[in-house]
Amino acid sequence: MIARLQRWLVLGSLVVAILWVSAWWFRSPAIAVAGLCVLSLGHAGFLAFEFIASYRVGANDPIQRATAMQYVSAWLAECRIAPRVFCWQQPFRWASIPDRLQPDDRRGAVLIHGFVCNRGFWNPWLRELRAIGRTFVAVNLEPPFGSIDNYARIVDDAIARVTAATGRPPLLICHSMGGLAARAWLRDADGARVHRIVTIATPHRGTWLARFGRTVNGREMRMGGEWLQRVDCEQTSARQVPFTCWYSTSDNIVFPPSVATLPGADNRPVVGQGHVEMAFDERVRRETLALLD
Repeated sequence: MIARLQRWLVLGSLVVAILWVSAWWFRSPAIAVAGLCVLSLGHAGFLAFEFIASYRVGANDPIQRATAMQYVSAWLAECRIAPRVFCWQQPFRWASIPDRLQPDDRRGAVLIHGFVCNRGFWNPWLRELRAIGRTFVAVNLEPPFGSIDNYARIVDDAIARVTAATGRPPLLICHSMGGLAARAWLRDADGARVHRIVTIATPHRGTWLARFGRTVNGREMRMGGEWLQRVDCEQTSARQVPFTCWYSTSDNIVFPPSVATLPGADNRPVVGQGHVEMAFDERVRRETLALLD
C-alpha cells in the first residue's frame, strides 16, 4: 500500500510540474522556474521545521544535543537522502531484492521498517546481506496506519521463517517505529526466539513530534501515551533480550535524543545525523551487522 501511495505522489508531482512549466514558460520563465523549485524543494521546508523543533525541544534533554552547525549539516543531508528513499527505493524498488531463505547454519536477520515506509527502505542493507550470503527477511508492516499491535503477527512470521532456514534465533534490525513493532511482538512472545534486537532511531519513550499524529500508530508514539505505558508495564520477556539502541543527537523525527534509548541497553550515539540518514550510516550498518556473529 505504501509503495502505491508513494508512486502516485511521485507521478502526480511530475504531472503537476510539467503542467506548471507548460502553462508559464512562454509567459514568464522566471515564474515557471520558481514554481518548479517550490515543487522540487518543498520537502526541505518541512524538514527544516522538524530540525528547528528538534533543536529547541532538545535543549533540556539529559543527552546533549548537536550544535547548530551539525543540525544544518544534518538537514542538508536529509534533504538529499529523503527523495532517494521516498521517491525511488520505496515506491519503485521495494521488491527488487527478495528475501533470502536458503538453508544456512549462520545466523540470519529480520529487518523491520518504520512509519510510512516499506521493505524498500532497507535495500542497501539487503544488498550487503546478500553479498555476504546471509539469510534475511525484510517485512512490510500492513496496514500502514493501523495499531502497532497489528504488526506482531508479521514480525513473528518473519522470525519463524529465518529460524527455519538457519536453525538459529535471528538478529532483529529495526528502524524507527519498527523497534516498537518488535517490542509489541515481545509482549506475548518468548524472548529466547531472537538473538538481539537492534533499534535505530526508535521512539522507545515516544517523540515530541507525535503530538501532530492523526493515525492510530502515530498517536501510539506520543510521549507519555497510554500505548507506550502499557508496553513498558506488560513487557516481561523484553528483559531477557539484549537491546542495542542507536540514537542521534540531531534526529528530526524522534526527539529529544533520550527517547530513543532504553535503560540497561547498549545505547550507542550517532552525532549530527537526521532520522533517515543515520539508517544508512556506514558505522551503524557495519557495527550492527557485526552482531550477527
